[in-house]
Amino acid sequence: MEIDATRTNTATELLQTMIRNECVNDGTLESGEEERNSDLLETWLEGSGLDCQHFDSAPGRRSIVSRIEGSDPDAPSLCLMGHTDVVPVSPEGWSREPFSGELIDGEVWGRGAIDMLSQTAAMATAFRHLADTGFRPKGDLIFFGVADEEAGGTWGAKWMLDNNLDAVRADYVITEWGGVPIDTPTGTALSLNIAEKGVAWQKLVVKGTPGHGSMPYGTDNALVTAAEVVRRLADYRPTPNIHDLWRHQVANLNFSDDVKDAMLDPDRLDDALADLPDQMHARTLHACSHTTFSPNVVSGGSKTNTIPDEVIIELDIRTLPGETPEDVQEHLRIALGQKLYDAIDVTPIHLDMATRSPMDTPLWDVLSDIMQSAHPGAAIQPSLITGGTDARFYREAGSVAYGASLFSAGMRAEVFADRFHGNDERIDVESIGLTTELFVEAAKRMLT
Repeated sequence: MEIDATRTNTATELLQTMIRNECVNDGTLESGEEERNSDLLETWLEGSGLDCQHFDSAPGRRSIVSRIEGSDPDAPSLCLMGHTDVVPVSPEGWSREPFSGELIDGEVWGRGAIDMLSQTAAMATAFRHLADTGFRPKGDLIFFGVADEEAGGTWGAKWMLDNNLDAVRADYVITEWGGVPIDTPTGTALSLNIAEKGVAWQKLVVKGTPGHGSMPYGTDNALVTAAEVVRRLADYRPTPNIHDLWRHQVANLNFSDDVKDAMLDPDRLDDALADLPDQMHARTLHACSHTTFSPNVVSGGSKTNTIPDEVIIELDIRTLPGETPEDVQEHLRIALGQKLYDAIDVTPIHLDMATRSPMDTPLWDVLSDIMQSAHPGAAIQPSLITGGTDARFYREAGSVAYGASLFSAGMRAEVFADRFHGNDERIDVESIGLTTELFVEAAKRMLT
């Protein structure tokens, strides 16, 4: 694949400015202030004569939409969706200022460089280039710079699809992740994300009877019961799910045939993961093959000498494609036992079940072909991601949504994982250029 130097420089400079705007989303409604990046993108796109709209879901929480209208109302449409917010940062862990956007030795440094301001800048650059060169698609091409992805999309993609669907509706959507080179026994593979795990957070309220801490014998201490709840959740071992995406993933692992055979056997998979020398890798593999349960917040008690009568546990559950809210409750019944399950109050606090797009689509074929032109001979690995992206909202609305970009040969999976949400986050300019060309070419092939 040939990289255009002008487009690469443009996307790089746009990325640097977006990093410097510090649109940090800490999960509170008052954070994010994505209007800074939204206004930047709006002004920049309008400079090319494009019409833009912006939408405010709350003060400061702004998303931008621009469109190149197609000539055929019946032709499929394509949306390039990139988020404009970033996660918080701990500056003491960085060797450089995390919002400097510095370009050093061919890499742009700063929070959001990988997740995902580089891709958003590449999308905007590709979109403007197509407009500047008189691109006339059959179906609509949409650029969607969206707020609030880093806190679940409530004030971004979800709000937009719930309240302004016509502005962002699309048959096909490209968003973050994908395109990371993975070393396999047969060479390089590139991930193309077609599915993501679901979020099924639960609040568990454990009740007890208050009393004086000096006389604990025989009391109904909610904290003691809560400790048993947490212990059972930690010990719970749901049956692994040997789904087709897991089989693709295992096939591309650099493990012996014996280990890979064990990973495809639900009775041996957990032991195989426990024996891996790299337990960080094992953690990822476990999440791709299991519904997971992580009790992360516990609150209760008021005073050292008072037996607590209520303790609240917040539980992060991540589901696999095909699971339902009823399946989540069944998992909890099995993990806790019916008696303990019945004794506590269980309330869902966030439900976004797992989503998946099919592989037999024109967009899959187009993206695969373009990605392989950048890495000749690479296999394309359909991937399930363990976190969440805004793709799920489009999938739930009936769109085909993939996570796709293109990283250079030096940005291997282990490098990507270390920098994603990590200290010293940075991306090389070659990857920015490759991703920009991916979006230019995908739009041309899909819409003409």
